[in-house]
Amino acid sequence: MMRQYNIVVSILFVACCVVSLTVAAQKKQTVKFRVIAFYTAKEDPAHISFVHEANRWFPAMAAKYHFTYDSTNNWNNLNDSFLQHYQVVIFLDTRPDSLPQRTAFEKYMNNGGAWMGFHFSAFALTPSAYPQNWDWYHNVFLGSGEYKGNTWRPTSAVLQVEDGKHPATKHLTTTFIAAPNEWYSWQNDLCTNADIKILASVDSSSFPLGTGPKPNEIWHSGYYPVVWTNTKYRMLYLNMGHNDMDYEHHTNQQLSSTFSSAAQNKLIMDGLLWLGSRK
Repeated sequence: MMRQYNIVVSILFVACCVVSLTVAAQKKQTVKFRVIAFYTAKEDPAHISFVHEANRWFPAMAAKYHFTYDSTNNWNNLNDSFLQHYQVVIFLDTRPDSLPQRTAFEKYMNNGGAWMGFHFSAFALTPSAYPQNWDWYHNVFLGSGEYKGNTWRPTSAVLQVEDGKHPATKHLTTTFIAAPNEWYSWQNDLCTNADIKILASVDSSSFPLGTGPKPNEIWHSGYYPVVWTNTKYRMLYLNMGHNDMDYEHHTNQQLSSTFSSAAQNKLIMDGLLWLGSRK
């Protein structure tokens, strides 16, 4: 009788071990890739607002689409040892400024890493607090060069999908309405860069875009790319990431949300899933 009891206990123990290992394996398999987002979140309330939004939205998407999302404001983590644990890097607002950080990021990208950048991560203007002193990043990697101008105040825009076959845009309609944003223009003509594939631009139906008060802050015509990829890297830049804020009454209250457009959210998530799944 005791022998039979021991056999049953042994069988149950083995079964429990098998179930535990199976669950652990299934859990491990469901994590498709790991994302690390870097941010600064200082000075401009609009950029800070976006960073806080992103750090709430992306974890919810991570649970839904089975990836992990971590974020840090310690840019010294941009090093070889830290980056080896992540398949996708996101720059939510600024860019790395120290030489070791920049060297590590360039090495990461050249070795097949993936990157998604939002709005201010592409900003460079000489002279300013963010001068164009990183030629590889602004002219080679992004291709945009220095910042040239912007619309004001932050408003929605109708965007034209330039490549409906790309994984980031294949589920979008020909045009879609983006969330309110401060839209940038750039020094370099991205259309002349053979490495750059423009995925979305401001549709002509958006004009006039912006409300001013300065005349140069209202666009009446022109071609303005807002989403693109460099085909030599696993990367995607999106000009979105600047919420409308109540600057006038000095409350800094958030007046819009970057994640208020379902179509734009689809673009961001399809783009991220593409970056995370590519070999």
